[in-house]
Amino acid sequence: MRRRLLSALRGVNGDRPLVKLGQVSPVMPVDNLAPEILRPPYAVTGIDPNSGNSYSLFALGSKELEKMRDACAHARETLEYAGSLVKPGVTTDEIDRKVFEHVVARKIYPSPLGYRGFPKSLCSSINEVLCHGVPDDRELVEGDIVNLDVSTYVKGYHGDTSATFRVGKVSEEADRLCKTTEACLVKCIETCGPGIRLNRIGEICAEMSEEAGYQSSDTFCGHGIGTTFHMAPLVFHTRNANDMELVPGLVFTIEPIFCEGSMEFNELGDGWTVATVDGGLASQYEHTIIITDNGAEILT
Repeated sequence: MRRRLLSALRGVNGDRPLVKLGQVSPVMPVDNLAPEILRPPYAVTGIDPNSGNSYSLFALGSKELEKMRDACAHARETLEYAGSLVKPGVTTDEIDRKVFEHVVARKIYPSPLGYRGFPKSLCSSINEVLCHGVPDDRELVEGDIVNLDVSTYVKGYHGDTSATFRVGKVSEEADRLCKTTEACLVKCIETCGPGIRLNRIGEICAEMSEEAGYQSSDTFCGHGIGTTFHMAPLVFHTRNANDMELVPGLVFTIEPIFCEGSMEFNELGDGWTVATVDGGLASQYEHTIIITDNGAEILT
């Protein structure tokens, strides 16, 4: 049995070493942040008392929506900055530290820090890690792919976005996986609009992943977002029964994860990092969007 398992792993990931948990540096302090940096309710306790089933609905053209746009613009800019740091020899811990410094210098708060006890300012998910990877002292190496998931809390609103970055030159297989996942996100957004059913997103993800020979994760989903980090609705990236009708002003994330092999996963022991059971690569892309009167707009 063990020989068959090892053979299967080599069949998916070749000679690439599987990700192992590294050394995690101390949590960045939040108690001594500048007083003008507004902290989310969970910053110290880890508990978000507002997380639940409420929806994030905005009046189009409202002042509240402008604040949401600002939070999402900061998230987009932060992701671009984080991505610029990706290169061989850099640790994800170093990227996280620089992102923390970058964000707080702009008098905003990194949403992941402290959320349910998460110890860092972004998630860094390398190769076969689907999501929620904790930045550590592992150096990125040529050929890796790494998803960086960043969120910013600005004046009471969260923006959330992620992308998978290539580390130097990657394999054709890795490049194809990334391109397909990103193309799926784009098609989902282009399809959204008033009157469209929410589960159409899952249908698109299933269709595109199956056509490419991949599996779309049925566990990790998008979500509503606004004054609270995670809100309704849950946005699944596989076929599902949630046929709620999209309406103007509704804000949520779409964030498909495509796996080149099995979407089944193991948690690696830190309570966060989840990796494919067969060692196959995983890729994720994410945007926060709002439903408009005639379609959908990317906020991040």
